[in-house]
Amino acid sequence: MNRREFLLLLGGAMAVAGPLGAQQTAMPVIGFLHSGSPGPYAPNVAAFRQGLSETGYVEGENVAIDYRWAEGRYERLPALAADLVGRKVDVIAALGGTPSALVAKTATSVIPIVFSVGDPVERGLVASLARPGGNLTGVASLDELASKRLELLSELIPQAKVIALLVNPTNGINERTIRDVQEAAGVKGLQLQILKASTDGEQNQCF
Repeated sequence: MNRREFLLLLGGAMAVAGPLGAQQTAMPVIGFLHSGSPGPYAPNVAAFRQGLSETGYVEGENVAIDYRWAEGRYERLPALAADLVGRKVDVIAALGGTPSALVAKTATSVIPIVFSVGDPVERGLVASLARPGGNLTGVASLDELASKRLELLSELIPQAKVIALLVNPTNGINERTIRDVQEAAGVKGLQLQILKASTDGEQNQCF
């Protein structure tokens, strides 16, 4: 993700939402919706705050951030998004992949939503890159590279015959990732093991 591009879009969305926010609160509020957990993503949050400060927004001074973490349980995202909408935040930063953005889109058609995903058109977030429409904008990385990473890993460690892929079973987006990696593994003649974990505890049991 290009942090500067994302934060410029976020700042722009806040500016557009400004008149609405001014009626609700003296300080604009960013709804921070993330599919992960605060611990592992602490560096990302620090970078998020730093980037905001570079665009003139300092948390606690002229902007508030209302954090919502799904902690890897994607089924929690709808309730978290609904809570942010109910609190009338000025803009939602939907992070942690496509699920957060899709849930935010379902939750509101009024509050601006800023996302960072692979292909937002393919994911059903926007109509097109040129004319996204609606209340969503963001950064499209267009880098669905799971299969490419497996190919690179095979080249770096040619003696490896068995490769493990760790996925979160509650994230429906991973179905495509699994298919892509399975296809790449077949081409390379590799045996692919799919490991599924949605919590830190389950991840520890996989290794």
